[in-house]
Amino acid sequence: MLYPNLDVSEIFMERQSQRSSMHARHLNEQLVRVLKTIGYDVGFQSGRGQYLFDRDGARYLDLLSGFGVFAIGRNHPVLREALKSVLDSDLPNLVQLDVSTLAGVLAERLLEYVPYLDKVFFANSGAECVEAAIKFARCATGRTGIVHCHHSYHGLTYGALSLTDDPNFQSGFGPLLPDCTTIPFNDLDALEKALSTRQVAAFIVEPIQGKGVNMPSDEFLPGAAALCRRYGTLLVADEIQTGMGRTGRFLAVEHWNVEPDMVLLSKALSGGHVPVGALLTRKYIFDKVFNRMDRAVVHGSTFAKNDLAMAAGIATLEVLKHEKLIETAAKRGAELRLALTRMVPGYELMKEVRGKGLMIGVEFGPPKSLRLKASWTMLETANKGLFCQLITVPLFKDHKILTQVSGHGSHTIKLLPPLTITEEDCSWIETSFDSVIADSHKVPGAIWSLGKTLVDNAVRKSA
Repeated sequence: MLYPNLDVSEIFMERQSQRSSMHARHLNEQLVRVLKTIGYDVGFQSGRGQYLFDRDGARYLDLLSGFGVFAIGRNHPVLREALKSVLDSDLPNLVQLDVSTLAGVLAERLLEYVPYLDKVFFANSGAECVEAAIKFARCATGRTGIVHCHHSYHGLTYGALSLTDDPNFQSGFGPLLPDCTTIPFNDLDALEKALSTRQVAAFIVEPIQGKGVNMPSDEFLPGAAALCRRYGTLLVADEIQTGMGRTGRFLAVEHWNVEPDMVLLSKALSGGHVPVGALLTRKYIFDKVFNRMDRAVVHGSTFAKNDLAMAAGIATLEVLKHEKLIETAAKRGAELRLALTRMVPGYELMKEVRGKGLMIGVEFGPPKSLRLKASWTMLETANKGLFCQLITVPLFKDHKILTQVSGHGSHTIKLLPPLTITEEDCSWIETSFDSVIADSHKVPGAIWSLGKTLVDNAVRKSA
């Protein structure tokens, strides 16, 4: 029996109309202002699979998937049943002076996908995994240096932020972690120069960069692995967004036949409900950290191996396997990239479509015609990357598609849908993008009127 006033679904329904005012008063007022400015404050009421439903019952196709956490879709019944079974079983959760059965099961099943690694460390998030990787690498090698790439994103905690190449995130939070070096993505010469000092503990890299959906050359990741071996540096693959089938393989590094020393997973591993992260590594690295009984808890996290998180990970792996979602990601992703790529020659504002599986970037660039060039310049002068909002806003308002710009000041829209999307969903995406991009080439027009509004807002903000 519930206590009075503790039916959470009832609380949600009673207070949902006040969500914006509560957030403005008690949480992040600036986010509320952003959502209202671009018309995204529709009050989502429910989510099923790849779809969201607003306060009026309208259905939206979710190409954001909670920044990639809903790879198996929202509220998957298998995941729900797994979580319910934990709650109904009175399991001895987080005893701490014991070891977790479900953590052992999830670790075993993860390592079946990555057989060249031996050990798993569980955390609560991707950023926690990055922090653990920094500590493990320094401890295992006796070195302090960490190398990462331009345009990287590894998280917002202090160590992870030190490896996140974006002044918009770093500004105001310095000084950051010392001995962190940035090199250009895809630049093996720069990597070798950094590693040749033999002071670098780890090179941490996203196989496909989330900010911009930047693709590695065919030589970069294999070359990076060879250089790391040559100079005694650990290779850490940040697969927090690219892993768990997102790119049509369990890990994105599989496309280039690379075997890192550490692999970081999170986001989709959670199933979307219970935060979880996992660092997979080689035994000798793990044994350097936990090398004596008095160091058995030298690194950890209070909630990291909680039964709900472990059950969520186990259930997610089962759904990926039995519904063949990794294969679906490869197939649907290839079809969708081809459909979008075919639009490029017809629209001068479209520059390129790239990605793997269901991690797709649609990049826009400066036009050649004078009328479009003048409008583009107006937007870029006010706020770099503002043009993409002229695409994402009407996609949302007119076509019920939720998507995102792939980073601050970026000209690339990122598609990161649940791996459950159908052929019909792909047609919905193709038709909607075609319509909105066609409208963006009409000057004057409704989209450029929106542009003027966004410019005015940007000017007021800077003032």
